[in-house]
Amino acid sequence: PILASAHENGCICLWSIQGNLLKEILPFSKYPSVPLTALCTDTSTKMLLAGSKDGHIMRWSIVSFLEDPQNSENQIKEELFWRAHSNEVVDLFHEENKNVVVTASIDGSVRLWHAMNGYYLGYFGQPRKFELSDISRLILPCDVNNFPTIIKEESKHMEKKKKFEYPLTLDRDK
Repeated sequence: PILASAHENGCICLWSIQGNLLKEILPFSKYPSVPLTALCTDTSTKMLLAGSKDGHIMRWSIVSFLEDPQNSENQIKEELFWRAHSNEVVDLFHEENKNVVVTASIDGSVRLWHAMNGYYLGYFGQPRKFELSDISRLILPCDVNNFPTIIKEESKHMEKKKKFEYPLTLDRDK
């Protein structure tokens, strides 16, 4: 068993049940790190989902890491990143049978997303039925204007690196 914790600096820590830190990961993002507010996995623990204070959802593949956490070759790969709400995500879960992610925001909205590509499927309280099979059309909620970002294999994973200090030096010749 592995425990996952989300932190205010945007980092996810994975722990053994003995309390040993196994890995720290940061989301791959062009935005500065923001606090993570919600975490969940699918029932088979192949993917890890996180929600953030600014309304983003991130999805990682964790299956190879969980097979052997001590092997440094087994990495956690971020696969998908999308804006789900304009405000803080307070909860989320993955419904594996329907392959959807349900997100809830501090503004009271609850939305459905396709788990594999982050496509918007609708919101709870809408007048029409959910069309879970039609994921060909890419629509967005009215308060979101960013399309989902698929993280390419080249960017791989973002492990938290140690911080280095670069002291200022005076070069009198310049």
